[in-house]
Amino acid sequence: MFFIGDRILKNLALNLGEGRSLDIFGSWLKFRLAFNPYIAFSLPMGGQALNIIVTIIIAVLAITIFYLIFSKNKQNNLIIPLTFILFGAISNLLDRYDYGAVVDYFDLRYFTILNLADIMISLNVFFIIIYVFPRKPNNK
Repeated sequence: MFFIGDRILKNLALNLGEGRSLDIFGSWLKFRLAFNPYIAFSLPMGGQALNIIVTIIIAVLAITIFYLIFSKNKQNNLIIPLTFILFGAISNLLDRYDYGAVVDYFDLRYFTILNLADIMISLNVFFIIIYVFPRKPNNK
């Protein structure tokens, strides 16, 4: 559902075109097309090397998800967030191959411009960190 939503929003942004924007929440959140050739949050890493790295990560994620589904010692709490990360990464990788950059469309004033796939990836990485590294109670 989120993968399809991201693909639809990317098409809407492409149809809107560069240089135009729509206010979603005043000037704090706008819908506008931007191409990001770099990694998350526009960190300066891009090009063919990044495409290869992301492709390898996607393959490892897919294998991990299948392993978790079919293993006897199931960790079901990881399957869903890993699947969200996988589909977010696939959506952004499709952009890299189609346009040479990721299509972003949510422009958060003073922060960054991102897309639904970025949100899926970031929130689920956060969830996994919380799940895998739970807080230890104070023994005072």
